[in-house]
Amino acid sequence: MNHLKNEKSPYLLQHRENPVDWFPWGKEAFEKAKKEEKPVFLSIGYSTCHWCHVMAHESFEDQEIAKMLNDSFVPVKVDREERPDIDTVYMAVCQAMTGSGGWPMTVLMTPDQEPFFAGTYLPKHARYGSPGLLELLEHTARLWNSDRNRLIQTGQTIVAALNRQEETSRADDLETLIAWGVQDFKSRFDKQHGGFGSAPKFPSSHNLLFLLEYSLVHDERECLYMVEKTLEKMARGGLFDQIGGGFSRYSTDETWLVPHFEKMLYDNAWLVQAYALAYRVTKKEFYREIISRTLAFIQRELTSPDGGFYCGQDADSEGAEGKYYVFSKRELFDVLGDKTASFCRWFGITDAGNFEGKNIPNLLQNKEYEQTPEQIKQLREAVFVYRKNRMTLHLDDKILTSWNAMMISSCAKAGFSLDNHMYIEMAERAMQFIETHLFDENGRLMVRFRDGERAFPGNLEDYAFYCLALIDLYEATFHICYLKRASELADRMMELFWDPKHGGFFFYGNDDEALIHRPKETYDGAVPSGNSAAAHVLHWLFRLTGETKWMEADRRLTGFLSSRAGEAPSGYSYSLLAFLRAQSPTAELVCVSGDTEIPRELLDILRGCTKTPPAVLFKHPENAVSLSEAAPFTKNYPLPESGTRYYLCEGQNCSQPFSDVSLLRKKLCMFH
Repeated sequence: MNHLKNEKSPYLLQHRENPVDWFPWGKEAFEKAKKEEKPVFLSIGYSTCHWCHVMAHESFEDQEIAKMLNDSFVPVKVDREERPDIDTVYMAVCQAMTGSGGWPMTVLMTPDQEPFFAGTYLPKHARYGSPGLLELLEHTARLWNSDRNRLIQTGQTIVAALNRQEETSRADDLETLIAWGVQDFKSRFDKQHGGFGSAPKFPSSHNLLFLLEYSLVHDERECLYMVEKTLEKMARGGLFDQIGGGFSRYSTDETWLVPHFEKMLYDNAWLVQAYALAYRVTKKEFYREIISRTLAFIQRELTSPDGGFYCGQDADSEGAEGKYYVFSKRELFDVLGDKTASFCRWFGITDAGNFEGKNIPNLLQNKEYEQTPEQIKQLREAVFVYRKNRMTLHLDDKILTSWNAMMISSCAKAGFSLDNHMYIEMAERAMQFIETHLFDENGRLMVRFRDGERAFPGNLEDYAFYCLALIDLYEATFHICYLKRASELADRMMELFWDPKHGGFFFYGNDDEALIHRPKETYDGAVPSGNSAAAHVLHWLFRLTGETKWMEADRRLTGFLSSRAGEAPSGYSYSLLAFLRAQSPTAELVCVSGDTEIPRELLDILRGCTKTPPAVLFKHPENAVSLSEAAPFTKNYPLPESGTRYYLCEGQNCSQPFSDVSLLRKKLCMFH
């Protein structure tokens, strides 16, 4: 038994029976390393990671490796989802030293946390050009004893390079950055299969959101086509679980047929946002169905009894990747009997199979995919029930603030766009979970909750995405409490993370454990960076509250982000979306009514228009005081004795108040 037995992380608990004497990251481990003069072996991963499982079974359950680690190193395990601050710092090291990164991540460092080796998956013995873990450990142990200063100096050099003040790059013109980003996406677009580049293909839904909004602002059909082609192909392939709903993490092939089978909360959150915006623009029922089935999966399998959202499901079952999701034709016949043929035709099931002799159900060759017959739905449900009882998947039941915030935003947007209050209720329950369980006694937002315990001070991404979630909940419900709470937490975000000297937000707070480097993440990878999310927060807070402090902070952050995005604009697509909104004409609407219910005709207009929607404030007798606290400028808007009046500002020009709904529809729906 090692030192992980009392941890809450499912990933760390997966390693508690290892013969390796693992420590969690903390004072005890590094004091032991200093006292015994040993290097530290840091291993970072997460519980639903396929190659983390492979390395664990191959090396960390191995007595020979364990003896080497226990005798010559202090082994430390980190769950990247619990400690994204540690992961971010050492991932930067790994990428700098090797040119790439990923998980499991392996780092060798001094007792002062200074790294001198970094890599990803390592087999026990060298093969196919990959170094072997055992040989690496033996070589490092010899070098530590014979030439320790060389390793220490390497570590100090790496840390110095990380902390060297980056020269501020010239901030490129926002329009130029946006144009470069669009052009890069166009050049990499796969016209046959959708998506960008070659295999493996990731959904990267923030890319699609940027291109979709660009197409609205500029009435640009090519970008809309790229988005729709990608959304359609992803939903028809094996990336989407045709039987149970929800999306896997990425596709291993260019056609979206064979996924890496783990399902993560964040991917599904961002995909729901992309399909919801596409539905609002196109009104295609196929998009509505994908949203519905994805959120049904989330509610059924990734939602806690108290409303928080779990992290994800494993790719592996019974020791094999994807085994849970694939079928033989014979197996399906045992479930469906004489109805098997129609099911197999619909989902492309063959005797030969399309994945290691088995079948991944898909709609890639199905020309009638947009409307599923009732009989197919019934057969699909029968297969789902059979699959559920056939074997189980590992569930990572941590509840992470930032990922929950992403799903709150998605449920709120889907609920509003599809006029489905159940999704908004999902968002509100998860928001209440965060408010109840993920703030400490001092009001500090935390990273994760599991098994009755909240832990680790929240990072920029926790604050930024939760502020965005609150803003999205406000826009879905017009409950002013959400806007007020977003403003409060954005103030706290500025206090904890803002760099007043150079601009931009640091990853972890000024009240948190100091690591060897305090990074500012800007690249939009699997999820957008905390800085790009913060740009959206500041933009919407200014538009909704009229408070100039948010405008000034947004201006400075935009300058910082634009200086970073010039390296490769398409890698900063969520920042590009913020730039697009900053560059585009805006519309702000104040609706003032004697009735406490927002006018149905206004909601219909907001859902029905295909142009970029305005920022909307709704004032009525019961919220007038609280609204004036959140958005002081609304204090001057008089409440009518009866009926509803609209105050619309476009750009910097405000019209006379009016009550004509048809005029409102014309103004908003023609607005660019």
